[in-house]
Amino acid sequence: MVVPLLNLHAKSLGASPIIAGVIGSSYGILQLFSSTFMGCWSDVVGRRVSLLVCILFSALGYLLLGVSTNVFLLALARVPVGIFKHTLSISRALLSDLVAEKERPLVLGQFNTASSMGFILGPVVGGYLTESDGGFYLTAFTCFSVFLLNAGLVWLLPWSETNLNSSVNGLRLSKNHKLLGTILQGTATLPMTTKNEQPSKQPWFQVPSVLQDMRSLLFSEMRHIFLVRLLMGVAVMLYYSNYVLALEDRFGVQPKTTGYLISYSSALGALAGFSLGPVLRLYKHNSHRILLHSSTLTCMLLLLYSMAHTMAVVVFSSTLLAFSTTIGRTCVTDLQLSMGGTQASGTVIGLGQSVTAVARIIAPLLSGVVQVVSPCGPPVLGVALALMAICLMSLNTPCHSDDRSGKVKHE
Repeated sequence: MVVPLLNLHAKSLGASPIIAGVIGSSYGILQLFSSTFMGCWSDVVGRRVSLLVCILFSALGYLLLGVSTNVFLLALARVPVGIFKHTLSISRALLSDLVAEKERPLVLGQFNTASSMGFILGPVVGGYLTESDGGFYLTAFTCFSVFLLNAGLVWLLPWSETNLNSSVNGLRLSKNHKLLGTILQGTATLPMTTKNEQPSKQPWFQVPSVLQDMRSLLFSEMRHIFLVRLLMGVAVMLYYSNYVLALEDRFGVQPKTTGYLISYSSALGALAGFSLGPVLRLYKHNSHRILLHSSTLTCMLLLLYSMAHTMAVVVFSSTLLAFSTTIGRTCVTDLQLSMGGTQASGTVIGLGQSVTAVARIIAPLLSGVVQVVSPCGPPVLGVALALMAICLMSLNTPCHSDDRSGKVKHE
């Protein structure tokens, strides 16, 4: 609701384009450094507490945005949002804790569909509210109210927190991540100290210990999954980076028409979550093979788009890309959780979000360099990066890709 209006509001407050760009970039930079930390913290203190804290501090950010009458307040309002707006990541970790491993990709796909609908409806509602007097402030206060409503739901709804130390959860870490599991199990039992024992460190102080062990995740068998996520993320973002400009230069399409095409692709991406069920059954719940084939399809579609001579081919490639990228994002998250261990699901998802944030920083820089050569430069480079990801996946097939548990983890 708010993001599309930020630059316009910054300009109305007298901010230069450079200052407005810095304010806009601050959110992504803060997300890059905070996503892993907050995901790890949710593993330590529990999903309910971490969700409440993230929602309330995000609400504070939108409240500050609603009273931002100068550039300083506008910049200050982005800080709590950038640090604490990880509600989607923590919610995915919560779903990972609660559902059977075999059903996890399907549930995550449905969750992504629901969140995508929010991203589609949000700009529409924000644009409608902006037309009234003081529209930006009304939009910000509406966001603040929605976050407060979410906080109330998290507080009131019945909860059954997963006990990380229980053997009946079916949670497991691979042999490369035992230290991370040990630390998390120790923090999960903090309240269980006896009278003669010294209390363990508080959860906040346990987080650095867990983060210190993140190197074992990055340099273990998971490293190729994170690298695949980075390469495919940059490839797809290169496709979108100059989409409006490329269609105008190559086909003379007006930005308004391109906007309709983007909305069409976004709607298809939201609906793609419902196709995960049949796809999972077809592939016998082998997420690695689904990711490999969806990445191959994405690579072929990027190549088709870069060589397109008619808008019909562009629309065709955009239609299928909406499905292949949505399925690929869900499967790479599922693979991270399968290989990294759901006992540290918040940490693993947070680390994946940090990798995606790096891709968001790299893609515009690469796009600016290669589109000097040709408007087709960014998608062609995306094809090359996607090919690298496909080769990497072909050479690194996880030995437990078919090892799916049917147990419900919170029982």
